[in-house]
Amino acid sequence: MPHGRRRPLVNRKKRMQIRSKVAAAIGAAVVLASPVVTASPASAAGPCGSGYSRVGTYSVMDGGTRRGTLEVHYNAGTGKNCALTYGYGSYYGAETLKMVRVSLTGAPSHYDYDEGFYKYYAGPVYISAEDSCIDVVAQAGVARRALNGVHCG
Repeated sequence: MPHGRRRPLVNRKKRMQIRSKVAAAIGAAVVLASPVVTASPASAAGPCGSGYSRVGTYSVMDGGTRRGTLEVHYNAGTGKNCALTYGYGSYYGAETLKMVRVSLTGAPSHYDYDEGFYKYYAGPVYISAEDSCIDVVAQAGVARRALNGVHCG
């Protein structure tokens, strides 16, 4: 845990509830991966909850090897961004360090953060960013990706 870490904007209990729902949704998607789908894409909730659309996907690289994937989502109705870091390759399904952090550009003390030894992903983390740009950092093992001043809304 880095020094000076502030209390996250989303409490740990809420994050764990969301993590459980996302894990259950991923498990259900794997089990039910068949041509028959009853929910329309407009009504299906993604990893951040309903109303979020993916606005960016980025590889998290260690040299020339991809170790993770950073996803950024946005909810136009609430003005909130959401971010997750997924493991990739041998880092997906293995309990390895995964981290995701999202903050407002120019206001680094206003952020949400998740880090731990997870099997599949870190996050979701959220920030209200209507009419603002965000900074996002992702880590999978020693691989790290930082984006500054992106997804300005």
